[in-house]
Amino acid sequence: MNVSAGQPYKTSKVWNLPNILTYGRIVAVPAVAALLLWGSLGARWWALAIYVAAAVTDFFDGYLARRWHQQSSLGRMLDPIADKVLVSVILLVLCADSILRGGHIWAAIIILAREVLVSGLREYLGELRVSVPVTKIAKWKTTVQLVAIGFLIAGPAGDKIVAGFTNGASVDSITNIGIGGLWIAAALTLYTGYDYFRAGLRHVVDE
Repeated sequence: MNVSAGQPYKTSKVWNLPNILTYGRIVAVPAVAALLLWGSLGARWWALAIYVAAAVTDFFDGYLARRWHQQSSLGRMLDPIADKVLVSVILLVLCADSILRGGHIWAAIIILAREVLVSGLREYLGELRVSVPVTKIAKWKTTVQLVAIGFLIAGPAGDKIVAGFTNGASVDSITNIGIGGLWIAAALTLYTGYDYFRAGLRHVVDE
């Protein structure tokens, strides 16, 4: 079937391609978690491959839905849920796996707390028929967060490869890049979280 660019066509609102990509992102979550908990270096590379594929679908499901005019209430509901479940579960597993430990766990706590609080605020504002648009900084936060988590998933497996090229001089370099990126994401999370609440609370007070 030939589809001109930007032209709508009839298709299932449940099984269209954008929604299937979102379903795949949700299914990827337990797969990545299981591979990380498996513990082997090879399993980490498989976990990274699945995670990267899932992260890529985060862009394409929304893009294709808009381009092919396949937006649906189901897709709008599931897309943010899939994003939050992917990030939240992997951060929890990384903490359990001791990739994130000590004070670095606070970066994960900041990100997780913000996701819960903003989701609650959005749900409340939705009842008031008020939408809070996603800012450009929030999009940067999401990008930095996804990249940082990718480095943390590679973790020890990536560190071993780098150590082989540098004769052990760069110990834990991949893990440290991931931790640094996660703290940057946490800082952006605090800023964007404050931004959302400042915009949202005006409507709460007015109500």
